[in-house]
Amino acid sequence: MKKVNLLEIRIIMEPITIRQKLHQFIDTMEDKKAEAIYTLFEDEINSDVQRRKRILAERENYLRGEGKSYSWEDIKEMAVDKEKRHAL
Repeated sequence: MKKVNLLEIRIIMEPITIRQKLHQFIDTMEDKKAEAIYTLFEDEINSDVQRRKRILAERENYLRGEGKSYSWEDIKEMAVDKEKRHAL
């Protein structure tokens, strides 16, 4: 059996090809392997979902005129002035 350096394969393959191969693999894998892989990435998947929910909630507040928004000038001042930055 020939040994393959995965780093060399990664450099040769385009990201789209890697994703396609992973999708094919996931679509045909055994359930136990799928569960194991999901467990490895579960925290990351859940944090992405939670981040999207927070963004959508903030957007809804903004569209209803609730919450606080800042002008570009306010943002520049906060970037420079530490006291104003912590006033958020």
